[in-house]
Amino acid sequence: VQLQAFGGGLVQAGGSLRLSCAASGRTSSISNMGWFRQAPGKEREFVAAIGWSGGSTYYADSVKGRFTISRDRAENTVHLQMNSLKPEDTAVYCCAADRIYRGSYYSVHEYEYWGQGTQVTVSS
Repeated sequence: VQLQAFGGGLVQAGGSLRLSCAASGRTSSISNMGWFRQAPGKEREFVAAIGWSGGSTYYADSVKGRFTISRDRAENTVHLQMNSLKPEDTAVYCCAADRIYRGSYYSVHEYEYWGQGTQVTVSS
C-alpha cells in the first residue's frame, strides 16, 4: 500500500484546511487509516483515525470538535477537515494505514504504511 498526502499550506489562526491522503496498491487490505503530526522538536502524535470498513472515528482530545476525519472508499482516499486552526496545530501531518487492528488507533506502532508528510502552518 502506498500513501500520498496533500493539501497542507499556510493559514491564519481560526482558518480551515483540508488534507487528503490517497491510497494505492493493495487498498483492499486496509483495515484502518490515521493521521499523525509532528512539530519541530516534538514526537509524532496521534490526530485522528477511521475504520476503513465501518467508518468509526477516533480523535485526539486536542482536535475534538475542530477536526473531522472521513473516507471515500470509492476513491481510496481519507480526508482530514481542519477548522478553527490554532498556531499549536502547526506541524508536518502524515497519513498512515494498517491491515490488521493491533489494539490502539492512537499508537504509531499500530500502522504499517506511512505517507510522506504535508506541512501545515498556522500563523497567529
